[in-house]
Amino acid sequence: MHLIIDGYGDNPKLMQDEQFLYQLLDSYPAQIGMTKISSPLVFRYVGSRPEDWGISGFVFIAESHISIHTFVERRYVNIDVFSCKDFNAEQVIKDLKDKFQLTRFSSRLINRDLKMADLTEATDIPQFHSV
Repeated sequence: MHLIIDGYGDNPKLMQDEQFLYQLLDSYPAQIGMTKISSPLVFRYVGSRPEDWGISGFVFIAESHISIHTFVERRYVNIDVFSCKDFNAEQVIKDLKDKFQLTRFSSRLINRDLKMADLTEATDIPQFHSV
């Protein structure tokens, strides 16, 4: 499962709070039945434009990862919860909407459970060669 949440909130202080993001990434995997296998990584960054700054956080889980990127000036956040294990996506959406105080958001859930019959032959993939 791959849950993608994009949202806007009215609390820029929350979106630039590195400790908040660290604590969320540290505790949330267990709340949704995932196994954290690393400490969270959280970084403040500045993009190519001055208004594109924020906080990015990432935590490895045994099932894959959770990542969060904030854009403080735009009050925008994007969140990925990627897992080979099923989780309650509706609950995760509600939890993260509440935690980030989102006033507008969209979410998409991608099912990553492919069967062999669904896969394309490897010959359809372009081959790249190093020089």
